[in-house]
Amino acid sequence: MVDWTDAERASIVSLWGSVDVSEIGPQALIRLLHVYPWCQRHFSGFGNLSTYAAICGNPKVAEHGKTVMGALESAVKNLDDIKNTYAKLSVMHSEKLHVDPDNFRLLAECITVCMAARFGTSVFTPEAQEAWQKFLAAVVAALGRQYH
Repeated sequence: MVDWTDAERASIVSLWGSVDVSEIGPQALIRLLHVYPWCQRHFSGFGNLSTYAAICGNPKVAEHGKTVMGALESAVKNLDDIKNTYAKLSVMHSEKLHVDPDNFRLLAECITVCMAARFGTSVFTPEAQEAWQKFLAAVVAALGRQYH
């Protein structure tokens, strides 16, 4: 269990309230697949991911990006039980999909970059980023739990 301060909770909930999952999710997944192309092996059923333009124009990438961000909402709503919130997803990614758990960290970094670009320093302050990254670290740990 993660210990959250009242300020961290408020920051996470406030940031999440500003997130457009149909914007940030696809942007983050596009960034992941382009910057870390070895992650593409987990998306072989998505079709052409051979170029940045192909990744950007792929509707399956956009849809999965929204799905990923939608799943983050579960963690925002269950800050005190993120580990159990992601228990089934951890098993699925470990046992069925065989995703390298480091990919969760890479995607979290891409989400952070996209949020910083979208919101700028007036919303995504250093304090907000600190709380957000603590939140994403808890999500990454929960998703990687099955691997340990």
